[in-house]
Amino acid sequence: MLPFLNLFGVAIAFPPLVLIVGIWLGASLSEKHAARYKLSGELIFNLIFSVLVAYIVGGRLSYALQHPSAFSGNLLNLLSRNAGLFDPIGGLLIAAVTAFIFGQRKQLKLWPTLDAVTPALAVLMLAVPLANLASGSAYGAPSNMPWAIQLWGASRHPVQIYEAVGAALILWAVWPGRVRSTAFPGAVFLQFSAYSALARLFFEGFRGSSLAITALDLRAAQLAAWIVLAAVLWLYQSRRSVQEESYGSDG
Repeated sequence: MLPFLNLFGVAIAFPPLVLIVGIWLGASLSEKHAARYKLSGELIFNLIFSVLVAYIVGGRLSYALQHPSAFSGNLLNLLSRNAGLFDPIGGLLIAAVTAFIFGQRKQLKLWPTLDAVTPALAVLMLAVPLANLASGSAYGAPSNMPWAIQLWGASRHPVQIYEAVGAALILWAVWPGRVRSTAFPGAVFLQFSAYSALARLFFEGFRGSSLAITALDLRAAQLAAWIVLAAVLWLYQSRRSVQEESYGSDG
């Protein structure tokens, strides 16, 4: 673990720094290649930034609405760096609403926009397990494998490294330009979503910090991944069929 980075005598929280760098690199990559989808790079960068701010602010405000007693004594706690004072579900909902409003005002088409932001999502998916490795979060199950790491008093699967390697491979697979130029709008995003769901199905089995659904012998994250994968594959096939029919009618 490396929770803090000592830089010129100043202790800097390393996991958030990894996430910030990942978000910036991802947003820059999406901005650089937005023209592939006939979109403005500046517009895509602003979209990503707006959604990020909405997620952070929305998650904190959502938590405050649910737990007003935590902030009644001092409203400055709204600016606290305590990550526990945060509602991720609320943040995601507000971020989604922000993305919808932004897209409507800027008249962004859904599928090309999702393709354009996919590089940013892929880089973020790589940054998250690296941040978890630094903080010791999302740790692996106990293991006797030679490459096990010592964490929280036990030898464990370095699941964060597994996930980082998987995310790097997914990033390579959806790197701008790798998907065929004749593919339909949304193909890049849907492929990324399918790969990510498969990765979660596989790597979740090595985690020691998640719960299982005993009736189905599946963990909650694995069940969610199965649902996402099924929906993504259906959407992919549907959109590909529409594209092929469109080409056929044009011919």
